Amino acid sequence: MDIFEEITKLREQLQYHNRKYYDEDAPEISDYDYDMMQRKLRTLEAAHPDFITPESPTQRIGGHASDKFSKVVHAYPLESLQDVFSFEELQDFYTRVENVTEQTEYVVELKIDGLSVALEYQDGVFVRGATRGDGQVGEDVTENLMTIADIPHILQNAPPRLIVRGEVYMPRYVFEELNAELELQEKPLLANPRNAAAGSLRQKDSKITASRKLSIFCFNIQNSEELPLQSHTESLDYLKKLGFPVSPYYPLFSDPKDVQQEIERMGELRGELDFDIDGAVIKVNSFAQREALGSTAKFPRWAAAYKYPPEIKETLLEDIVISVGRTGVLTPNAVLRPVHLAGTTVSRATLHNRDFIREMDVRVGDTVLVRKAGEIIPEIIGVQKEKRPPEAVPFEMPSVCPACGAPVFHDEEEAAIRCTGVECPAQLLRNLMHFASRDAMDIDGCGQAVLQSLIDAKYVHSAADLYYLSVDDIMALERKKEKSANNLISSIEQSKSRDLSRLLFAFGIRHVGQKAGKILSNHFGDLDHLLAASLEELTEIRDIGATTAESIVSWREQEQSKHLIERLRAAGVNFQGEKTAKSDELAGKTIVATGSLQLFTRKEINELIESLGGKAAGSVSKKTDFVVAGENAGSKLKKANELGIPVLTEEEFKQLIEKKS
Repeated sequence: MDIFEEITKLREQLQYHNRKYYDEDAPEISDYDYDMMQRKLRTLEAAHPDFITPESPTQRIGGHASDKFSKVVHAYPLESLQDVFSFEELQDFYTRVENVTEQTEYVVELKIDGLSVALEYQDGVFVRGATRGDGQVGEDVTENLMTIADIPHILQNAPPRLIVRGEVYMPRYVFEELNAELELQEKPLLANPRNAAAGSLRQKDSKITASRKLSIFCFNIQNSEELPLQSHTESLDYLKKLGFPVSPYYPLFSDPKDVQQEIERMGELRGELDFDIDGAVIKVNSFAQREALGSTAKFPRWAAAYKYPPEIKETLLEDIVISVGRTGVLTPNAVLRPVHLAGTTVSRATLHNRDFIREMDVRVGDTVLVRKAGEIIPEIIGVQKEKRPPEAVPFEMPSVCPACGAPVFHDEEEAAIRCTGVECPAQLLRNLMHFASRDAMDIDGCGQAVLQSLIDAKYVHSAADLYYLSVDDIMALERKKEKSANNLISSIEQSKSRDLSRLLFAFGIRHVGQKAGKILSNHFGDLDHLLAASLEELTEIRDIGATTAESIVSWREQEQSKHLIERLRAAGVNFQGEKTAKSDELAGKTIVATGSLQLFTRKEINELIESLGGKAAGSVSKKTDFVVAGENAGSKLKKANELGIPVLTEEEFKQLIEKKS
């Protein structure tokens, strides 16, 4: 590969990762790997300046304003910072500064890892807030910024115009709570607090932003020349006086050796802070000296960002233990000989899943290399196999859940191994939430907070325990009054009469959704017949199939499932199915409804088809028996004609079913 091709490839990779990081808030590589990629491009361009273009990622800020929001042209550019990765590079920064200035003082601040914004005030009133975007044009996110409690809406004794730059971030405890909530909902987890903050601030619904409990640190007055301020520390003191939250540390030094010591001290603080930092920022304090130094097209010459390198340490892997998540996923964790890393003592690290362990061939007794990913989660990145003891053997994931003893299930389509126990204490909250949900047993008032309170009070250990609660039990929960307690007990009592199809869905059996629950309920009529059915009989049921049948058999044979069923039976929960089919006139018929219907809604006609024993399909195929076409029927009608499938109008369909019945 020649130099131009290498430069072109690096630019394409960086532009891709810029989109993932800035625009989609979904990075695929670590900050360090990105920095190293950009540094390599910068080095190649410096050696071959003829290849430099204005569009290169080294010449412009990575983000751009999304079309989801109105665009804001920044009155003052929101510049990026020149990154340095060693104290030798930082010395080059000092040399460049001191070639222009004399008796320079430097301010050192924490480099908050968040999303940069500009806040604009007119006569002391917050009127507009925008993201950085590409530094020149950002996104108007005023309404969302208004939800951040740290941002003052009204300033006392403020100048006519004030533009403040800050970094919006998500506190670590909020990030952990948010990921726990996403895990319960079986949604993808957020990668890190920075991306969580960026995604939260760029929500179209400001109520979602408000729920994310974002915070901000303000670090610059963009229009400082309009104010009687002489230095950066003076401007930070002024911001603090106006009511803005500023960096908790901004010491002033004249000796670069003292700056280095402060950078190292801040690095040691990382584990103690409740927010993420990815470095330290060094700024010339004097505004007059800043003016003399000026800026490049992308960076101010009066500041640098020292990026902490990912610290890697060697230690002993003493054991591998399994934790069970709230969705039943078994996660292997390494128990390490304690080692000091990025400001904290690390004794555990995630091993992700079975595939990760196998690919890395990590074993108990191994000497491993550990680093912190995103400065938060310790991870093992290598094994020193030459130091492996002879007694070390490959690790195998357990065949039963360590939390409840139920069998585990491994889906070949994903790396996760899950517990199948319906009464597993690790996934109790998630199971209860599903059981009480609207499409399952529909227990009104049984939301996450109430269920968590019941678990904390040790009133419920499985879904069946809901039916043994009393009004007094509910009133014993914090802030529960007699009326709401009676309403909840009444709702639980009403749920006992739900149809069998809902109960089957509520059980949370793998592959048994709402549709399968209805099919099974209609076929067997009651739960006991379903429990007694053979695998072959289950497999022969239309639209059930071998995978679902095997899942049902596996579930019903577990002791936890048997226990749950008997306690529900004793509580008087209905095990009977409503015979929803009025007749079998459409039995075995597959029917597709398409176009704008006048006599029925789409839901009504599909339910009618199923009530008569037919199958309401969503697409036309050779297996379709006939199509009911309304006005403006499109591709489905065309395909039916091509395949020679009979087409009925709504009136003809109505006459057909009336004639048959």
